[in-house]
Parts: sequence; C-alpha cells; structure tokens
Amino acid sequence: MSSQVIAPHVQAFFAEYLAQQRRLSPQTILSCRDTFRLWLTFLRDQTGVEPAALRMADVDAPVVLRFLDYLEQERGNSVRSRNIRLAALRSFFRFVALRDPDSLGIVTRVLAIPVKRTDQKLIGYLTRPEMQALLAAPDRATWVGRRNHALLVTLYNSGARVSEITALKQGQVRFAEHTCVQLIGKGRKERTIPLWADTVRLLRGWFQELGADAAHVAFPSARGTPLSRAGVDYLLKQTVQRAVAACPSLATKAISPHVIRHYLPFLTMSCTISKVWIFQHIR
Repeated sequence: MSSQVIAPHVQAFFAEYLAQQRRLSPQTILSCRDTFRLWLTFLRDQTGVEPAALRMADVDAPVVLRFLDYLEQERGNSVRSRNIRLAALRSFFRFVALRDPDSLGIVTRVLAIPVKRTDQKLIGYLTRPEMQALLAAPDRATWVGRRNHALLVTLYNSGARVSEITALKQGQVRFAEHTCVQLIGKGRKERTIPLWADTVRLLRGWFQELGADAAHVAFPSARGTPLSRAGVDYLLKQTVQRAVAACPSLATKAISPHVIRHYLPFLTMSCTISKVWIFQHIR
C-alpha cells in the first residue's frame, strides 16, 4: 500500500493539470477547489491528521465513501452535488495513477465508486409581482442595498449564473447605443446579453459610485473583494425576507439565483432569436 504523501499530488493537480494541461475555466477550478476544501477538512476531523501529512493510504475508497455519505447526510447536499464532488475526486485519482504507480490499487477502488442516479427536478419560477417585490426590497439608502439592488437587476436582466455575476468586471458591460454585458460561463463559453434601458442607467450610476475601473469587479463585497457564491445566497435570502411583507407568496417558494436565472429564458438562448428583435422588444 502506498505511503506517498498526497500534498504534492494535490498541488500538481491544481497548478499543472487543471490550470495548464487541461486549461479549465476559473469557475471549474474553483468548484474543484471547494471539493478539496470540504474533503481535506473532513479527513482532518475524522483522522486527526493535518492535510499536509495525509498519505494515499489514508484516502482509500472506504474513506471517500464516508465523505460522500457525510455530504448527503450531515451537510444535506443533493445527490447532484454529491456526484459533482465525486467527479472532482475521480479526476484527481486518475491524475495520481500516472504519478504514483504504487497507488494503482487505491485509485482503482476509488474509480469504481458509482455515480448515483438522480431525479430531474422542475425549476421553480417567480411571477412578475414576486420578481418586482424582490427588486424593490433592498434598502437603497445604504451602500450594501444599492449593490444588492444593482446585482439582482443585472442577474434578472441577463440570466447570468452565480459564478458569472460574482466574477463580472465593470469592463464586461459595454456602454454604447445598445448596451450589453459580456458573460464568460462554463467551458469558457462567451455570450453577449443586451441590457434594458433601466438596467443601463442603474449600472452607470453604480459604477460611478464605485469609481469607474474596467478591471474592478462590478459587485464587490464591503472589503472590495469578489462576492462568494455563499455571499450571493445570503444576500438573496435577506432580500426575500424583506420582500415577504409586500409579497407573502414569496415565503412559500424556494428562491435561489438559479430560479432568477430562468425567469426570462429567452434572453439566454443563443442564435435562435435575432438580436435586432430582442433590442426592439426590451428597450
């Protein structure tokens, strides 16, 4: 059984394999990073061994299975999330097999862990009054409220993913006769979304408040750093709580950025609707 320390493998996996050899998008690498942060924390809590001292023998298939059970049973993650974490770990173990042949037995057992089947859930939706109540909820007398309002309006207008909205730079909003936002999503795919006139006015004012800088994130935290996915989830929950008084039906719905993303699906369809038609109908 291999006694090889895993730390050099983890470093090479991120620095060489994911970033250089595979040249994956920053969003994919961040998702993988989150998996390893959860996994290494779990291993430390379970074994008492610090991540820097973990060896391949400490991460055999039974340990990985316990980690996956922990995600579902204790963290309450969905089967889909569990499968995403497993996919990241399997990619790592395939990489290790080429660097440490002594670990082939462990690698083979981990790769044999099956992906769970999952049901496809219907995507929730919001009515127009509910969406309007959400957008009106942030307290725009405060800096945080103005940021949250601008973020939610942009999210609603563009259909952006959370990873796209948190990484959005001011320079990706192209102010012109027909202002649009350029999004970079999964697999480095780019798409350009036209913005409504009200959204344009809102973003112009917000960027002026921030201090116009094309390289600056469009919706920073109070410390000036990009918001995290958890940060966006938190601000959305706070917004929903404020909006319930004006629209009680919001209390009965599970609202996430993904739900807002699918409120106007026609805006995110590629090459199926003429951009001219879109501009004519949203201005």
